[in-house]
Amino acid sequence: MTPAIIQTYVHTGEGFHPFFIREGWQVAQLNYIEPQGFQAITKMEVHRRTDEVFILLKGTAILIAGEAGEEGFIFHCLRMEPGLTYNIPMDTWHNIALEESAQVMIVEVNDTHLTDVTYRELNPEEKTRLYKEIQDERSTAF
Repeated sequence: MTPAIIQTYVHTGEGFHPFFIREGWQVAQLNYIEPQGFQAITKMEVHRRTDEVFILLKGTAILIAGEAGEEGFIFHCLRMEPGLTYNIPMDTWHNIALEESAQVMIVEVNDTHLTDVTYRELNPEEKTRLYKEIQDERSTAF
C-alpha cells in the first residue's frame, strides 16, 4: 500500500499525456499511438527553448534526431535501452518511433508541447530513408 504522502502517476491510454506539471517543468508519458509507429512517422519536431529528456520504460523505441539541410534531413537513429536517460538538446529536430507495447517517460519544460514546438513534414524520399534507418536500428541487438 502506498503511503498517503507518496503520490503515484501512470498513463495507460494511447499517446502523449503530461501528468505531473509543476511551475517550470513537467513529466509526461508517451505510449504507442499509430502515428508514432515504426513505418508511420511523417514529421520531425523541434523545441527552441528547452531540451527534452526521454527514458524508455518498456518495449522498443527508436529515438530519431535530424539535421536539416538543403538536401533534406540527415537522420540519426538510436534504439533506446530501458532505464537509460536520453537528452535531445534544444534546437535539435527529433521524433520517436514506437512499437505497440512501448512506454516512454518524458521530462521537459512545462507546456512545451503547446507553446514551444515547430513541426516539419517529411517528403516521400525522407520518409523512405527514415523508415529504412528505423528498420536497421530495430534489428540492432543489445
